[in-house]
Amino acid sequence: MQLDVIYLMVSGAITAHRAEALVEALAQRAASVIVVPTPNAARVISTYALQRIPGAQVVESYFDARILPRPQPAPVVFAPCTFNSLNKLAAGIADNLALAITAEMIGFGQPVIVAVSANQPLWAHPAARASAERLRQWGVYVLDPVQSDSDLTLAPTDAILQYLEHALLEKRR
Repeated sequence: MQLDVIYLMVSGAITAHRAEALVEALAQRAASVIVVPTPNAARVISTYALQRIPGAQVVESYFDARILPRPQPAPVVFAPCTFNSLNKLAAGIADNLALAITAEMIGFGQPVIVAVSANQPLWAHPAARASAERLRQWGVYVLDPVQSDSDLTLAPTDAILQYLEHALLEKRR
């Protein structure tokens, strides 16, 4: 299924370097991929490199014409989602553009996929598990971090895309 728009929210996790691969994969599923980095992500990824991908648009301001007067309802992939962003989202805190748009899309009933990128101690923290469960209760698809060689990391791109496809099928029913 080809979508008009999909949002990719990127937080400042060490796995943010995978944003380019995610944008390329999402661009095959949507005419436009609107990438919204959190303030910390903007420090660790190249927005220039992302904008060079056909179909990708980076939005870093509430006043960007591509989201005015308000972001159009569309699916969201939030990957990577840090411990901080996960907990803020579950608490209803929207203090940056990525969190605000994600919160609105939850309110719109759009498919929202949150792929957590947290190390073992942060994922073991009671707040992380509680936040993930709360988001699931709201209908958000949460992908837990997966085991890598020596620690936890962001789920593979294929797994994130499978969750997206599942969420889109569920919405159509």
